[in-house]
Amino acid sequence: MGHNLLKGKRGIIFGALNEMSIAWKVAERAVEEGAIITLSNTPVAVRMGEVDALAKKVNAEVLPADATNVENLEMVFSKSVEILGGKIDFVLHSIGMSPNVRKKRTYDDLDYGMLEKTLDISAVSFHKMLQVAKKQDAIADCGSVVALSYVAAQRTFFGYNDMADAKSLLESIARSFGYIYGREKGVRINTISQSPTMTTAGSGVKGMEHLLDFSDKMSPLGNATADECADYCVMMFSDFTRKVTMQNLYHDGGFSSMGMSLRAMNQYSKGLEEFTDENGNIIYG
Repeated sequence: MGHNLLKGKRGIIFGALNEMSIAWKVAERAVEEGAIITLSNTPVAVRMGEVDALAKKVNAEVLPADATNVENLEMVFSKSVEILGGKIDFVLHSIGMSPNVRKKRTYDDLDYGMLEKTLDISAVSFHKMLQVAKKQDAIADCGSVVALSYVAAQRTFFGYNDMADAKSLLESIARSFGYIYGREKGVRINTISQSPTMTTAGSGVKGMEHLLDFSDKMSPLGNATADECADYCVMMFSDFTRKVTMQNLYHDGGFSSMGMSLRAMNQYSKGLEEFTDENGNIIYG
């Protein structure tokens, strides 16, 4: 049930592909909360994915575009302002892809041409997006821009490969651009570091099912789902977070603050008996 948190607001959602996509969930929740939006993804993704079905569901126009192409982004922002009838109040950057991961190149044997593509698609596209929006003055004063990140920007995770470098750059762009855009236009820019989520892109990470299990055992609240991430994004787009900017916000059930949990440690023991009291209750402390 919506609460009209985004009533009257206009937004652009980049990266929705299918129902597994966090961006798909964000688009649905934003519209439920009263927003009107446009959708954008690469022409190939639009053709091969299910974006048209989402567009019909949320009554949004699809603007196929390559987010690494400045001219394409100029079209998306100018057309969105025209279609939606005014400046944009919120933007979601949910874009990430590593050719090295897809080709199973290990981090110590990267193809540097592929690395450049990883960085361009997954991080530099965010800078291009912000630069285009600022030059067009397409985002309304006090608007909100969110990009999706992951804790691998700070910590090493087996199999995440050069995407970790891309997420580090993504978060740096949010801080650097956040200062300028915030000071000049009041636009806030943040990243959300989401729990590992079984999206189409996430499923390409080696050992993803084991990572999901481990992080769920490590997190006091368990993994955050795509639907819960959508709720968090809506809050960040809303007027309730007008003084939050340049932050990397962890939405991971507490995983990022943990060292070792009982449930994770129990993977290496035979049972929980030694961690229970006389009544059989688990002692978490």
